[in-house]
Amino acid sequence: MAKKKASSSKMVYYFGKTRTDGDGSMKQLIGGKGANLAEMTSIGLPVPPGFTITTECCDQYYQQKQKMPKGLMKEVEAAVKTLEKETGKKFGDIDNPLLVSVRSGAALSMPGMMNTILNLGLNDKSVVGLANATGNERFAYDAYRRLINMYGDVVMEVHHEHFEDAFSKIKHKYGAKQDNDVPTEGLIELVEAYKKVYKKHTKQDFPQDPMGQLELAIEAVFKSWNVDKAISYRRIEGITGLKGTGVNVQSMVFGNMGDDSGTGVAFTRNPSTGENKFYGEFLVNAQGEDVVAGIRTPQPVAEMPKWKCDADKTIGKKVHAELMKIKTKLEKHYKDVQDIEFTIERGKLYMLQTRTGKRTGAAAVRIACEMVKEKLINEKTGVLRIPPNDLTQLLLPSFDPAAKKKEKALTMGLPASPGAAFGKLAFTADEAVERSHNGEKVLLVRKETSPEDVDGMHSAAGILTSTGGMTSHAAVVARGWGKCCVAGAGEIEIDEKGRKIKVGGKTFTHKDVISIDGSTGEVYAGELATVEPKLSGDFETVMKWSDKYRKLGIRTNADSPTDSKRARQFGAEGIGLCRTEHMFFEPERIIHMREMILAENKDDREAALKKLLPFQRKDFEGIFKAMKGLPVTIRLLDPPLHEFLPHDAKSQKEVSDATGVSTKQIKSRVSQLHEHNPMLGHRGCRLSVTYPEILVMQVTAITEATINCLKKKIDAKPEIMIPLVGTVQELSMLREIAEQTIEDVKAKKKYTGKLPILIGTMIEIPRAALTADEVATEADFFSFGTNDLTQMTFGYSRDDINSFLPDYLNEEVLEKDPFQSLDTSGVGQLVAMGVEKGRQTNGKLKLGICGEHGGDPSSIAFCHKVGLDYVSCSPFRVPIARLAAAQAALNGN
Repeated sequence: MAKKKASSSKMVYYFGKTRTDGDGSMKQLIGGKGANLAEMTSIGLPVPPGFTITTECCDQYYQQKQKMPKGLMKEVEAAVKTLEKETGKKFGDIDNPLLVSVRSGAALSMPGMMNTILNLGLNDKSVVGLANATGNERFAYDAYRRLINMYGDVVMEVHHEHFEDAFSKIKHKYGAKQDNDVPTEGLIELVEAYKKVYKKHTKQDFPQDPMGQLELAIEAVFKSWNVDKAISYRRIEGITGLKGTGVNVQSMVFGNMGDDSGTGVAFTRNPSTGENKFYGEFLVNAQGEDVVAGIRTPQPVAEMPKWKCDADKTIGKKVHAELMKIKTKLEKHYKDVQDIEFTIERGKLYMLQTRTGKRTGAAAVRIACEMVKEKLINEKTGVLRIPPNDLTQLLLPSFDPAAKKKEKALTMGLPASPGAAFGKLAFTADEAVERSHNGEKVLLVRKETSPEDVDGMHSAAGILTSTGGMTSHAAVVARGWGKCCVAGAGEIEIDEKGRKIKVGGKTFTHKDVISIDGSTGEVYAGELATVEPKLSGDFETVMKWSDKYRKLGIRTNADSPTDSKRARQFGAEGIGLCRTEHMFFEPERIIHMREMILAENKDDREAALKKLLPFQRKDFEGIFKAMKGLPVTIRLLDPPLHEFLPHDAKSQKEVSDATGVSTKQIKSRVSQLHEHNPMLGHRGCRLSVTYPEILVMQVTAITEATINCLKKKIDAKPEIMIPLVGTVQELSMLREIAEQTIEDVKAKKKYTGKLPILIGTMIEIPRAALTADEVATEADFFSFGTNDLTQMTFGYSRDDINSFLPDYLNEEVLEKDPFQSLDTSGVGQLVAMGVEKGRQTNGKLKLGICGEHGGDPSSIAFCHKVGLDYVSCSPFRVPIARLAAAQAALNGN
């Protein structure tokens, strides 16, 4: 089979027995779907022939102000002629018409986000030809009414509900409960009713020229690239830099030709658990959209061997056996789980699509481990195969079995995406978004979700649908995001307008809480207690592989013994950031902190600090004990003092009663401490310059805790981090005070052993990075505080960025939120400079990062590249960081 070299001047790529122009490597040019159709054809799978229009054409369409690229339709006409020759059918023919599907297909999979049109090429004459050619008049008119509906909806923007209203009238007339119960004469009437709906809303007749239909359909797919749901999906998934979508035009095969036909969607392994078992759903006498849209609840593929029809009692066994052979062939070829769509037309199986299957985090881990055991892939590929952020799903809570035993499930749906979620009921996507933004925990409850619901699905704590199966839109999208979902809970009656549901004889409104178990499909009233997850042996295997290949150390950000223990269990190798200010807010402590701030002289401040010292010392002892010999980086007090004082009259009166300081003095001190821009104000090391007694108290507590632990044979390794340094003079001055304090404590405690307490700084001010060679002469380590470094480099306030960030992301002014993923070209340049300059003057300098970016996979890859020693992140992101660091090392090599 001849293959032609990819050329940007070529706009259409054919696939079929005649020739196959593309291959699986050409996803950027012809999209993932087009590349896979070409590849499947090449390896001999039964794929209906067709052609793909390149993603470059979509790009040109938008560059030319939404005009079709010159010469495109000539290439399309030539491809249609090749298709006619190969199939023996003619486009628009009265005797044997060629019908095609028109589908989108970008380089990266975006399930359900862009448009699809089926049965294109039918008109008033060719529908008769189709009926005659197939000997099935009912099928022909069913295909035609579907085309008018889809074409009207997708191309001409006639709302689907207008067609549904017409269908409901016909069903009522003929006493039909299901679509399939409508007789042939009813469908002929329905076609006429649909044409009237089309004309009423478009002011024109349904087009009869098949090539004209095709041109407008191609344009509609291009337009769907920039509809709201597609833009939202790309934003949520972090997909940027794509040119557009390809368009796949493929000869139709029909699953709705009778009881010997059908359609289905399947995964070569279970996408929810990872079990090596063919997993999917099918419908007899249906088209593909019926399965995906969740309009009819399908049957599991495992039950396919029971399928019989009048013409062939073993049809199900034969098709199932062929699918099993194709499963093996696909996995051997692609060496990964495949998500396939198939159609059976009169007993013959056709493959319509294959793509890499989206899976849950648990499934990704199991599949990687099992494929390594099966020798399909090697260990390194296994590590690279798992999206690091998906590990979050394995760390999600589940419902406490004891709590579940006490409650009776209201109903059972399908376990579409694992996890445990609860919340008040939200009935529309917009409602879910608004209420979530206002701080409410909500479950999105829908009959079925559609691609328009993606923002609401993303905002909700979980998703509950009354129809649809394991491969419905809700299930596929939820699994991809690790969002808890129960689908197809058919006993639930949803009243969207009344904002209520009925289930198990009970009514629940938007004010009521429901719990859903995405691992079992159970639905409960109220909020069930949750338990922390237990990690599988496969998870430990992946972590061992990750530790084997990574170069970066992984620490955690933790302020308490509990967080420290949890992080250690997840594999943390130390604490990269312990924020001491979090230790001052408990009631018995905050009062002494406020006494210190309100004190008018040093003696009174020291007296208040003396009361705080035992609390600090106890906290540090607990953390050192939990970390058992691992390094603990303790950041000295960072926030401005006004954050610890009350600003309302009632709270100020309470402080006055507790401290004996008058409310007038408190108000005066609050006013005195007020700053117009606190982020750039009197905080960090600046507090210690003004009030060195604060630093002395904290360093005393750290040193005493260290000595106490060492005496109890607990190996304590503290590192003192002085925050917000901008000049070497600040660090030099404060280091001297810290070192003197350590010596004073040693003398007081009569401790003569070694006490190797490191003293370093947080690089979070651009000037510190620019003068890192100077700062490094006074530091044992640098920890890059990329949260503040990002704020000061961009001039964005992290607290206020959401007022404009959505616009920046939609307009692609920014690729990503710079507070979630490190800006490698700007902020990253300062980090790289800090690393290089710091090591020039201090070869022993330890280097790490402790901002939120320390748990972000792309930021971790950058940290590996610039040569940091470690990253530090929240406890639950430690496994993610371990895996991301391994991937960075493997990709770097």
